[in-house]
Amino acid sequence: MATEKIKPGAIVLTNGYLSQPDAKTAHGLIRGTDRFNILAVVDAEHAGRDAGVILDGKRRGIPVLATVSEAMEQFQNIAYCIIGVATVGGVLPEDFLPVIEQCIRQKISIVNGLHEFLNDMPQIVALANEYGVTLTDVRKPKARKDLHFWTGKIFQLKTPVVAVIGMDCAMGKRTTCRMIREAANKENIKAEMIYTGQTGWLQGGEYGFVFDTTINDFISGELEYAILSCAEEKKPDLILLEGQSALRNPSGPCGSELLISGNAKHTVLVVAPKRKYYEELPEWGPIPSIESEIALIKLLGSTVIAIAINTEHCTIEEAFQFQKELEIEFNLPVLLPLQEGVEKILPALKNIIQSSL
Repeated sequence: MATEKIKPGAIVLTNGYLSQPDAKTAHGLIRGTDRFNILAVVDAEHAGRDAGVILDGKRRGIPVLATVSEAMEQFQNIAYCIIGVATVGGVLPEDFLPVIEQCIRQKISIVNGLHEFLNDMPQIVALANEYGVTLTDVRKPKARKDLHFWTGKIFQLKTPVVAVIGMDCAMGKRTTCRMIREAANKENIKAEMIYTGQTGWLQGGEYGFVFDTTINDFISGELEYAILSCAEEKKPDLILLEGQSALRNPSGPCGSELLISGNAKHTVLVVAPKRKYYEELPEWGPIPSIESEIALIKLLGSTVIAIAINTEHCTIEEAFQFQKELEIEFNLPVLLPLQEGVEKILPALKNIIQSSL
């Protein structure tokens, strides 16, 4: 009988950001992680509430506490403090530093998913050495010797590959991808997920890489290597790819690599009907129509098999109305992941797997 892996206890630091999109790393960890046991979120502005209720109205038994000291009073097994924000440009907010230093003095190791690395801060490194804790910078680039160049072997892979991409940043691509994997596994479809961001790793991703810190020449190769390694070692029925940014987001267009270099012939497209501009900024330009995005994906060699709706700023009634309208317009399964799960996509996945045999 297999024994369940004991996950180290961790607190997540959001310091006032918990209800904002910049806390999407924390949001992912609150929804679930196979790598850590999330004990609490530290955020004085939202203290006294359940983190899941703040996130999406679902109680998850993760308290929001005002301070690290309060967390230590309640929990004896805190091994890590995870920085739970993903700010624009990956900059560490200045007011996080005193809290990080307090954690280190309490012999709590730090996990950081930002572009600003703790291991590049001499005072933090010295403090960590003094108290015998580790500093993990998840986004720290791999050494050149550990990077892989694209080979073309992906075209020999028989396992179906499905990309989950969105029409903008912070739309729920990773959450949707993870939910599809979990729903598939419950139906005895052996599905694996390739992570492409720091939160995917923090949630326990076994195969993948951090897209936005990988040298451009090696992005395609790292993606191919992760997919092929996963296929060889896990022998799944299906491989899901977590998307980043969007095909036409001008601040960082991304996604064509998944479709072309990753040879993802099938796509789940995440849309936000009430978001009109990229990252809500009119000066960045309007988000194109869903119809044009589906056509662009087709030109890149993939077919949209389902649409998932990010229901930000929607009432429940509006969410279900958008679902109905999109299903009629595109004749595709339209998912409301947070409202009713993603099970609607399962028949399409079963058909894809059957066709690949």
